[in-house]
Amino acid sequence: MSPDEIVTAPEVALEPPPALPSAPVDEAQSKIALFRQPTLIDPSSPAGTAGPTETQQPLEPPPILPAPRVRTWRPPAISAPGDDATRMRRTLERRERDRRRRLLNVVWTTVKISVVVFITYGMIFNFSIVRGSSMSPGIHDGDRILVDHLSFLFRDVHRGDIVVLQYPLDPSLDYIKRVIGLPGDRIRIDGAGVWVNGVKLDEPYIAEPDPRSHLTQIVERDCYFVMGDNRPHSSDSREFGQVPKANLVGLVNLRIWPPARAGILD
Repeated sequence: MSPDEIVTAPEVALEPPPALPSAPVDEAQSKIALFRQPTLIDPSSPAGTAGPTETQQPLEPPPILPAPRVRTWRPPAISAPGDDATRMRRTLERRERDRRRRLLNVVWTTVKISVVVFITYGMIFNFSIVRGSSMSPGIHDGDRILVDHLSFLFRDVHRGDIVVLQYPLDPSLDYIKRVIGLPGDRIRIDGAGVWVNGVKLDEPYIAEPDPRSHLTQIVERDCYFVMGDNRPHSSDSREFGQVPKANLVGLVNLRIWPPARAGILD
């Protein structure tokens, strides 16, 4: 076959493809169709043909509103005649309990403060028992006295002070005496009484003078001349000499026992 020859293929009749079976409209599609916008017919069209004029979104169902609340009105309760009296009685009882509670709190606080003060006072001061009668008639054997250890830190020793001192010949022993002479004083003692710097002392605290005592001396620096109030029966500076200031333990100005004689000492 020459290249100029054209081969024409015979024509083959083409058959149209078989039509697909129409699918049945199920229930779901029919329900969807219910929500579609119906087709509007334009009456002005000559053929009266129907056609959609406008496409709209499917309408949503209205929201479900909650049911309204209904309040039932009730009349206020009317108290019985005895309710006011009961309420008043309970109020009075509550006030009485509060008053008693406050009173107990005050009493308990007072007790605690008293205990603290007593303990502090006992730490600062010292309770001692007198043994012997060298300070009678003012202080008797067995009396309980209060010894102040701080007074001499803030003030000087005065003539007439009742003091507790360490016995110069044995510091383990404590004596209670009265200060008669201060440093630099001139002391003279005879059967008629005691003279200090030429002036006779007024001594209402002694029962009687000691007619056997005769002494004259000058009190040394930082020393004191002490004597007992029971002059005939007292061991004091007439016997063991003057007392150094370092031997003074404390001041005595209060007796706490026995109750019949408790009080300030002169």
